Amino acid sequence: MRALFVDANPSLAAVTERLLRPGDPEVAIHRDPEIKAADLPRLLAGYQIAIDDHTPFPTEIVKQCPELKHIVFLGTGARSYMNPEELEALGVTVHIIKGYGDTAVAEMAFALMWDAARKTAHMDGAIRAGGWPRVVGTQLTGKTVGLIGVGGIGAEMARLCAGIGMKVIAWNRSAKSMPGVEFVPLEQLLTESDVVSLHLLLNDETRGFLSRERLAQMKQGAILVNTARGAIVDELALASALEDGHLGHAGLDVFTEEPLPAGHPLARLENATLTSHAAFRTPEASDNLIGAALDHCRRILAEGR
Repeated sequence: MRALFVDANPSLAAVTERLLRPGDPEVAIHRDPEIKAADLPRLLAGYQIAIDDHTPFPTEIVKQCPELKHIVFLGTGARSYMNPEELEALGVTVHIIKGYGDTAVAEMAFALMWDAARKTAHMDGAIRAGGWPRVVGTQLTGKTVGLIGVGGIGAEMARLCAGIGMKVIAWNRSAKSMPGVEFVPLEQLLTESDVVSLHLLLNDETRGFLSRERLAQMKQGAILVNTARGAIVDELALASALEDGHLGHAGLDVFTEEPLPAGHPLARLENATLTSHAAFRTPEASDNLIGAALDHCRRILAEGR
């Protein structure tokens, strides 16, 4: 079994080299994070395992990779880049990695929430341009944060928010309980929360989950934070809600199309803080991520399939 990391950026390439051990499957590293799906048949000739950071694997392209048997996707959002069921029918198994960056992503959500409350990025940009805005911010202590989805990341966000004296309420797609967190119906969460933070996986049931109607249910002036997946939110409806002042601010690390297209309505808004899908990018999370990917490769080799 031979593996190819198809789209390694410099930092992940370095981590992969550092974590490889004697006796591991052969793992080649293609150091080009900008490859296209059309490049995959050529690159994957002779390889049974692909390690994928962010490159799409369309079913029609995978049909042109006859030796490929496994795709190890670096994260949980493989469905944004491929159709696992269609690939399984071709004999290609898609593996995902959970939990590697729970703390890192929660800390980014926490940071975006604080920026939305205190407008730090806005003031920084204005000062660099010669201004001196003295913005009236929002004090978060004592406010209510509503978490939509309470997996590993949501649980970490709950811990962080409780630590600064916020009331934490939550809604989860399946029944759950957690000390210090009050689980409530979704409508109640939307209407009562000063901050709503999204922590759902993207699938057919959650695509467009935060619709125009649900955005309208949110509290006047509320903050929305999304470090999950862009397609969970109706982006045009969100831009409209921000522009007309129904929502106070949005902190967004993820978008339906990435990179964000030029002229996107969210990019025009001062009450939106935008980051480049970087919540999980810390050294600790990268080590966890690549370590788990290599464990998948080792397991595949041991099973001989």
